Amino acid sequence: MKGKFITFEGPDGSGKGTIIKYVKKYLEKNKIDYILTREPGGIEISEEIREIILNKNHLSMDERTEALLYAAARRQHLVEIVKPALNIGKIVICDRFVDSSLAYQGYARGIGIDEVLKINEFAIAGLMPDLTIFLNVRPEVGLERINKSKVRQKDRLDLESLDFHKRVYEGYQEVLKQYPDRIISIDAEQSIKRVSEESINSIKTFLENEYF
Repeated sequence: MKGKFITFEGPDGSGKGTIIKYVKKYLEKNKIDYILTREPGGIEISEEIREIILNKNHLSMDERTEALLYAAARRQHLVEIVKPALNIGKIVICDRFVDSSLAYQGYARGIGIDEVLKINEFAIAGLMPDLTIFLNVRPEVGLERINKSKVRQKDRLDLESLDFHKRVYEGYQEVLKQYPDRIISIDAEQSIKRVSEESINSIKTFLENEYF
């Protein structure tokens, strides 16, 4: 039986990393076979591309270069990690995927959602997530969380202006309209407990509908 591909999306500061930890505990408690990975990254080549993309010294990076680098990292990650895991029946939980590129590079950078989608269609060859959890948080709230964090190291995207992050948020709203059957939006300005419960319940319901 083929596995399921579940992604988490959200603006910077939405709390994806924290919520994914709770999802991980749920999967382990229920003995569900899974792997946890992230984008850009997850494997050596993609992690090295990540370093290039997020390096704070690379402020002159062209927006199309940025989009292509994300797509390249995504392709290698799919080939080495995601597809093999799905083929042996694992649940793949991934922190970010195509929707991030559509919102950040497609909308916020002004390349165009359709243009960035074309780049990524070449990279993913039709492999889209089965379910996406979108952690919905206003950019002002997300940036405030980042600024207050004592453990997070700011990267190049964290240093972008509030206007940029507002465009990212607007971009995600457009992506939500484009894929309403795949993406579940959760209010991520609630308590961590509530957000984690809603995320886990969404995954639980999805898996039950798919497998039982």
